Amino acid sequence: NAVTSKNSPPSPPRLPLLGNLHQLGLFPHRTLQTLAQNYGPLMLLHFGKVPVLVVSSADAACEVMKTHDLIFSDRPQRKMNDILMYGSKDLASSTYGEYWRQMRSLTVSQLLNTKRVQSFRGSREEEIARMMEDIKRCCSDSLHVNLTDMFAALTNDVACRVVFGRRYGGGEGTQFQSLLLEFGELLGAVSIGDYVPWLDWVMNKVSGLYERAQRVAKHLDQFIDEVIEEHVRNGRDGHADVDSEEQNDFVDVMLSIEKSNTTGSLIDRSAMKALILVSKN
Repeated sequence: NAVTSKNSPPSPPRLPLLGNLHQLGLFPHRTLQTLAQNYGPLMLLHFGKVPVLVVSSADAACEVMKTHDLIFSDRPQRKMNDILMYGSKDLASSTYGEYWRQMRSLTVSQLLNTKRVQSFRGSREEEIARMMEDIKRCCSDSLHVNLTDMFAALTNDVACRVVFGRRYGGGEGTQFQSLLLEFGELLGAVSIGDYVPWLDWVMNKVSGLYERAQRVAKHLDQFIDEVIEEHVRNGRDGHADVDSEEQNDFVDVMLSIEKSNTTGSLIDRSAMKALILVSKN
């Protein structure tokens, strides 16, 4: 929300239209640290048309995150989130309100509750044992082992089994991993149009950022639809007991919720796919 000049925290001088964007440089965290040393633990910057409150002390962060959390609980709306996350329907980017509360309740009580997390212990142990065997095999063949790639593969395989019910390897898995890597890169990309709307059209034409995001979103949506249809063909369309300790993957749980409609009409299929996608990442 806009802050009146009377109540505004200290703020460095800014340029018309751009605000303080030009000051961020290649290492924004270092720039913010330097500015905070001059302007204090609460500092107001302007990124184009967007006022941004920068909090850089433990006491101030406690005030924001705990004492006044409801005031600061909303999320900035980004066009990239709208493209990649079904209109910002995931838990991380949806606006604060009844929909967000339902998504949070669903996540905490049915996807990430203690029983559900414990039910995947066997999957985690199997994938770790598989990785250890791969390390042994590599050590016997070579003096060098790429642990970075192995841990990345471990994380991916565990996440796939938890969310989708099985590992994705080979050609299909390689293509899926490429999509996820591009998805993560785009989700973290800065779109100048979020801050300077009149540059949005020009910058998108130059960078092709939104077209690229739409392509990735389309392919990921097709992949998730295929996973859901596979569950339906296998007779797992809503028959999972969401309160059971049995190992049901996230798609099983989502289909059960959709069938029983226990969370109300605000949670639709696209919202569930957004939650599945963010769970995988």
